[in-house]
Amino acid sequence: MGVWIAAAGFAVFAAMVADSALAATSIKDTKHNLGTTGTGTVHLTAGTDEVCVFCHTPHGGQIGTAPLWNKNLPATVYQLYGSTGGESATLDGQVLAVGSVSQACLSCHDGTQAMDNMINAPGSGGYNAGGARPAGYTWTGAGADGLMPAGITNLGADLRNDHPIGVQYCGGGPTLASPGTACKDPDFVAPQNGTPGGGPLAFWVDTSGGTAGTREKTDMILYRRSTFTDGEGPSVECGSCHDPHNYTNPTFLRIANNTSNLCLSCHVK
Repeated sequence: MGVWIAAAGFAVFAAMVADSALAATSIKDTKHNLGTTGTGTVHLTAGTDEVCVFCHTPHGGQIGTAPLWNKNLPATVYQLYGSTGGESATLDGQVLAVGSVSQACLSCHDGTQAMDNMINAPGSGGYNAGGARPAGYTWTGAGADGLMPAGITNLGADLRNDHPIGVQYCGGGPTLASPGTACKDPDFVAPQNGTPGGGPLAFWVDTSGGTAGTREKTDMILYRRSTFTDGEGPSVECGSCHDPHNYTNPTFLRIANNTSNLCLSCHVK
């Protein structure tokens, strides 16, 4: 009997190990693999098995929003959270026009540009400064003309029902000139600042489980914007909560939101 129980227990353990081996281990296993090897509901059925090319290119990409971005940035006019005054009575941070890394995210997620529209397509001779869709690419799960399909991931131009982006963190206070200044709104956790790797001054909010005072991919990353009235300072953008390369959490969250851990990393509630 004891031998049978031990054998059964080992079989269960082995099955658990096998199941864990099927879990995502790289970006190739996520919904951001839009190539022909993608396993999500939206991916190519013919065209290319490359993964990174839908967002990045080693040569000739856009600069200033995301590293070596392989798409032209949308000219969409967005309705922003707080722009009509009815979204929140307590929003006290200045909201800027869509920019920074969020503009790169929206080059797919606003549903106005085909997901396979690239500046530098795979292979030789695929460069087009204006961006183009390569011939012969076909999709499953995509909307018409290779657009982001309708649904929660297609944000459109009306961002009033989404968490604000381009918004001054904690109502202002910390700026490039005075990075250690207290938040103007105590309902937010004070941001950290430093020069990771000896680079330029950066801002972030520490999360549980990480190393305090050290910026990590699992922290809430704040992005510097230069056009706030108070001066250049930290801004909340799409990439503050989402890491597009993260394969361990649903919807590419920087940390799991069990017991609202992600929300409470910034919000004092």
